[in-house]
Amino acid sequence: MKKLLQSIALLLLLCTLCSLLLACTGPDEVPGGDEGQNEGQQTDKDPQEGNTDPDPVITDPVDYAGQVKLDLSSETLKQEVTIHIYVDGDTTHFKVPKSIEASGILKARYLAVNTPESTGTIEEWGKAASNFTKSKLKSATSIIVESDNDQWNHDSNGRMLVWVWYRTSENEDYRNLNIELLQNGLAIASNSANNRYGTAAMAAIAQAKAQKLYVYSGEKDPNFYYGSSKPVTLKTIRTNPDQYLGVNVAFEGVITRIANNTVYLEDYDEEDGIYYAMPAYYGYNADADLLSMFRVGNRVKLIGSVQYYEAGGTYQISGLKYNVRKPDESCTLISTGNEVNYPLTDAKTFASSELTVLVASQNEEGESIEEEKTFSYSALAMDTTIAMNGLQVTKIYTTKTEGSSSKGAMTLTCTASDGTTISVRTEVLRENGELVTEEKYMDKTIDVRGLVDYYDGNYQIRVFSVDDIDVKN
Repeated sequence: MKKLLQSIALLLLLCTLCSLLLACTGPDEVPGGDEGQNEGQQTDKDPQEGNTDPDPVITDPVDYAGQVKLDLSSETLKQEVTIHIYVDGDTTHFKVPKSIEASGILKARYLAVNTPESTGTIEEWGKAASNFTKSKLKSATSIIVESDNDQWNHDSNGRMLVWVWYRTSENEDYRNLNIELLQNGLAIASNSANNRYGTAAMAAIAQAKAQKLYVYSGEKDPNFYYGSSKPVTLKTIRTNPDQYLGVNVAFEGVITRIANNTVYLEDYDEEDGIYYAMPAYYGYNADADLLSMFRVGNRVKLIGSVQYYEAGGTYQISGLKYNVRKPDESCTLISTGNEVNYPLTDAKTFASSELTVLVASQNEEGESIEEEKTFSYSALAMDTTIAMNGLQVTKIYTTKTEGSSSKGAMTLTCTASDGTTISVRTEVLRENGELVTEEKYMDKTIDVRGLVDYYDGNYQIRVFSVDDIDVKN
């Protein structure tokens, strides 16, 4: 019994000594191991007890965009370029020698990245990505595009797939803009691993996820509309109106005209290099607060339904939504004092030119797709501002229907210097309180500015004021 008690006492002593030894061990030391063995290692343990974070904590982010290097001696094709048009986060049009592209314009689609949309159906963080790309390229003193292998490759829409490199001074190394978009969380992967810089691209994506940046943040984009209406651009509505017929949409534009209880909005599309526009009818019972934001030069966000106006044979927005108690789901004023542009257009372009543009739509499965469609120039320019000079008035028709609100309005048949015939339709014009009649314009040469209009199967220029027509002789 005495030996048993001695054994138990010895065992208790050993346990006490082990406990003291463990208590003296530092949090970054392993008993019996080398000092500092775990230095720099991350733990999955969240600082709040009971929670775990599957993503590593990034205490010192890596600049992968600067870490990769442009090898000018590699087998890939390279070309120094200048900006033609900024399109969105992952698409830019560059000016290049005609030996690269016959048109002199390289429509570049960035490899390995897919930024949210900002030119068709608007998506969260799309504007942020677009602005980021634009700001980086605007600051560049030199831009180089690089192929992924030893030849230039194109996507299904004919855009060239490239790596985009830029630097902001001659003393700096080039930075890879594709990877910079990824590491800033402004793009998701697009075949990112299977390319020349796949390792850096995937590491950049992992880091952005760990830092919860932008598209990986789980937060709301302050510049995105989260209401029940579909956020789109004016181009999207104008180029694919039937798909949105009866649909509530949210879009932005600058007010160019206000007439007949209708506001006309237009917005410039950098990819196509033209304006797109749409009228919005607000009727006779619009809220006073809504009407207060309707001023020429104001940029507004409108929310309403796409409708077909039978009498005019055109599309318009109606049923504008405004509720002071629901500002996030109402028409809103964005900015004031914006310039209204009246692009000078020649008669031949207006009457007979065609444009092929990339149209955003949905397939039968509801997936977003893009396809090229060809339109007449005047169809795309419908309801936009326009200026045309040097028109010779050869014939005038005046509306004389008694009791009609358009009694006294005129249609001027004009001939341009190249022989093209252009119609100019006026509202009822008054000057110093007196009705303006045919004598003022007949056989005169005029410069006009107005909106593109459609009547009886033909496009024309619609003017609203005597100040819209400048008589030259």
